[in-house]
Amino acid sequence: MTNSRTLFSIQSPTNASFSSHFTLKLPSKLQQQSFPSKLSCKKFSFTTFKVRCCPQQTPQNQNSTSALISILRIIPDWADRIQEGGMKKKRSLYKHESWVQHRSSLRHVRHLFSSLNSRVILSLVPPVIAFTSVAVVIASYNSAVLMHWLPEFFPVLRASPLPYQLTAPALALLLVFRTEASYSRFETGKKAWTKVIAGTNDFARQVIACVDKSDAVLKEALLQYIMAFPVALKCHITYGSDIASDLKNLLEADDLALVLSSKHRPRCVIGFISQCLQSLNLEGTKLTQLESKISCFHEGIGVCEQLAGIPIPLSYTRLTSRFLVLWHLTLPIILWDDCHWIVVPATFISAASLFCIEEVGVLIEEPFPMLALDELCQLVRDNIQEAMANEKQIQERLNAKRKRRFSEHSQNGWPTS
Repeated sequence: MTNSRTLFSIQSPTNASFSSHFTLKLPSKLQQQSFPSKLSCKKFSFTTFKVRCCPQQTPQNQNSTSALISILRIIPDWADRIQEGGMKKKRSLYKHESWVQHRSSLRHVRHLFSSLNSRVILSLVPPVIAFTSVAVVIASYNSAVLMHWLPEFFPVLRASPLPYQLTAPALALLLVFRTEASYSRFETGKKAWTKVIAGTNDFARQVIACVDKSDAVLKEALLQYIMAFPVALKCHITYGSDIASDLKNLLEADDLALVLSSKHRPRCVIGFISQCLQSLNLEGTKLTQLESKISCFHEGIGVCEQLAGIPIPLSYTRLTSRFLVLWHLTLPIILWDDCHWIVVPATFISAASLFCIEEVGVLIEEPFPMLALDELCQLVRDNIQEAMANEKQIQERLNAKRKRRFSEHSQNGWPTS
């Protein structure tokens, strides 16, 4: 609603120099009145002025800032590449020889010399270097003050160790709870995959035993789908998996194309299994018994997706990280009176130890890259293929025993002496 008061409209600037253009607009009633020649126009354009909130960065300054950021990110990016490369590394199942080496009395020496190849240790290089550098700076500053190299009003950075003595148990409990929560997720993922593998083997065993030779084509196809499910689930929950390469030897080209085009590939494989079961000539009880095995697959999908999509509460992880950072930033100040320059190796050892525990908890929080899923899927495939190959031989052996047992009886039904 308009009135006799003057209205102002502010036009946004189109450049990056924060220029503001103000134009005075008169209401329609006032515009119809007569004004002097100098004021006869409908709009009064005031002089444009520029307000510079901050000086513009020249291209040279921008390039210098980008170069500085790139230099500072060299070590963290290198550590992240090593860590992500280790996450994609395939794990192997332990055998008897592996357990012998695992419990060997020389394992401590072997682990010590392999420290530089550990992705956990290498991923801790950025924070450990940062906090050790802070300790060097604080120790250098305090030494300069004590040697009177700086003016007298510069204080020595020192503090009582009592707050650290009170908060040390809290930090220890926080790290323990964080690691325990991560290991609980690892244990849940391992149990879920144990059920999937056991269910796959049991499902295949019952298909081999229940399906007759008249449905040999569908039987072989059904077993291929059953072998394909663990592979599809593994690729669904692990980052960087090549499902096309993993399934090309298990599924036909048309089936593989349909699986690759679906949004949820494990459920697509389950759809193939369900349709194949409906196409078999089975009795109602046997069909119901085989269909009940599919529930194991759905349960495995639910548990794995929950672990992959829902991490430990982020506030818990952030609290642990902030606690560790603040602890090690102030550690050289707390230890200065007792250790002096020894605060540098003390900070290094403390940061390397405590951040290593926290890093292990973060790594096992996502359990599936830590499990030997590729070998588990290959083991299932080998077991089912071996059962399919032995089926004919086992039937021949049983038929031979039945004939031999029948021939040992007399014609009157009594066994011969």
